[in-house]
Amino acid sequence: MASSQGKSELKFADWMATLPDSIHSIPLTNLAIPGSHDSFSFYIDEASPVGPEQPETVQNFVSVFGTVAKKLMRKWLATQTMNFTGQLGAGIRYFDLRISTKPRDPDNELYFAHGLFSAKVNEGLEEINAFLTDHHKEVVFLDFNHFYGMQKYHHEKLVQMLKDIYGNKMCPAIFAQEVSLKYLWEKDYQVLVFYHSPVALEVPFLWPGQMMPAPWANTTDPEKLIQFLQASITERRKKGSFFISQVVLTPKASTVVKGVASGLRETITESHCLEDEVKYSACNWLLADCE
Repeated sequence: MASSQGKSELKFADWMATLPDSIHSIPLTNLAIPGSHDSFSFYIDEASPVGPEQPETVQNFVSVFGTVAKKLMRKWLATQTMNFTGQLGAGIRYFDLRISTKPRDPDNELYFAHGLFSAKVNEGLEEINAFLTDHHKEVVFLDFNHFYGMQKYHHEKLVQMLKDIYGNKMCPAIFAQEVSLKYLWEKDYQVLVFYHSPVALEVPFLWPGQMMPAPWANTTDPEKLIQFLQASITERRKKGSFFISQVVLTPKASTVVKGVASGLRETITESHCLEDEVKYSACNWLLADCE
């Protein structure tokens, strides 16, 4: 069993490299590339302060209930169970990244964050780079789509960090339709960085955030989710850019209140028996769209 699993992981770790020749020259905008939501949330630091983007109600909740409140928050914030290396080995190539400064941090570090803080950004980026070095035909999309508590010098620090870690692996921003695996392999590019900030206009290797739109269904209903995905993909294909189809169910405030101690996975999938329904609907939608 362990041997079989290892072979499967190896196949997914190099799935781009093993695609048939007929795919190599097709624009990557035409390929369905797997990604993860809140990609860094496999680790949530319960000892950290609450993120600066959180509303006053959440801040007050944590100030009153302390560690207990953070443990409950973690159950609703963690959308991933595998670290970056594990996700890459499973075939994930798009990463949803949200960056924040931490209040009263003497080292002035940058962290992944959503609600609570996760790992340091440089550690996560280096982990991804280590994988790319071992799998030189694999390509990743790093989508920096939210920034919290960041000033100009924080962005400059992050840009320099990207240069130091990825260097010539990063593909400069060009017309999306020109980007194929063949093009990237010929130039030894492995990283496309999308940056949802005006800073992107000043740095050649940063792709403006509007070139990776990510409309959000904001529903717990699988049928409404699929309808939204179909409508949005039809519209976005006309524009010829990269785009994200978020196959994600989002709990309402009332859902969180009812299942506050249970957490995201149990409340949304297990208790409501939605896990199989979502997988079935999403797979059918994806297969139909690829025909």
